[in-house]
Amino acid sequence: MDTSASNRRLRQLLTAIRNGTLEPRPEFQRRLVWTTKDKNLFISTVLEGLPFPEVYIAAGKVDSKTGEGTELLVDGQQRITTLYQYFTGSKDLKLAPGMTAYADLKEADQLEFLEYKVVIRDLGSLSPETVRRVFERINSTSYGLNAMELNNSRYGGAFKQLSEWLAEQPLLGDLGVFSANDIRRMNDVRYCTGLLASVLGPYFNRDKEIESFLSRFNEEVPEEEKVKTLAERVLSTIAAMNFPRGSRPSKKADFFTLFVELYGAIRSGCSITASSLRAELDDFYDRVDLANSDGDDDASLYYRASLQASNDRSSRILRGKKIRMIIENCAARS
Repeated sequence: MDTSASNRRLRQLLTAIRNGTLEPRPEFQRRLVWTTKDKNLFISTVLEGLPFPEVYIAAGKVDSKTGEGTELLVDGQQRITTLYQYFTGSKDLKLAPGMTAYADLKEADQLEFLEYKVVIRDLGSLSPETVRRVFERINSTSYGLNAMELNNSRYGGAFKQLSEWLAEQPLLGDLGVFSANDIRRMNDVRYCTGLLASVLGPYFNRDKEIESFLSRFNEEVPEEEKVKTLAERVLSTIAAMNFPRGSRPSKKADFFTLFVELYGAIRSGCSITASSLRAELDDFYDRVDLANSDGDDDASLYYRASLQASNDRSSRILRGKKIRMIIENCAARS
């Protein structure tokens, strides 16, 4: 493969995007997930004349009659697209307070922006399969990553940070909800992302909605402080019940259900006495531990829903109903 590196003026790339000869989003690329903060920091980098890593480009379709052709942006779409949004005053770009829009820059500063030199690695004419392989190789850190590690490489915004905050809360460590491997592979963060998604929306199937929440709330989480306050109250209530390691609330499926249902109850204004709820839950969990997987009583149904396909929506709903009933009955007697 013959590759070469050269400099191009930023204006050449921007005008190529505008006239359609440079495709900034070929189908193999990742979609844009930069936050407003990310974009503003990157624009500042260019306005200050600081360098950024090289951009990879490959030849696209060529019209054999006219000799005109296109190019594909193999790697660097977030960077170049952000600069194009700034240049065109796109409504998709929100500038931070104090940052000057391109249209309001002095002419000398506009020209300096346009003359900024971008390092281009030209891959030449390659088949679509080879272009895809090159892109994957450039981003080879994604090889062997699990789902949350992949999402971590794409999303760094508000919802992900809120999930990290929850994963770091001492109670989860005290109960031993996560193994060392869970933490090493970011499965603790993914679990907490699912918890938060379930308290902000209805129960969903497995991890189906996690990426949706990471993307939708990448910029900001509505009423984030309220969500954190309620989550802290839930954690405090569970901590006050003083469950030991190895008990049902230290298991992922059981803790998930207890957290979500307590969050809903506290949000709706239920008054819960930790000692009373602990007694009710102990009685139920004891029956679950002794349950027959073939039975049709509440404890047996819960047992199956926590053992088989525990992350399926139907299992989460079933467990939720059982725990919600216990919480509501306990609150009614308080």
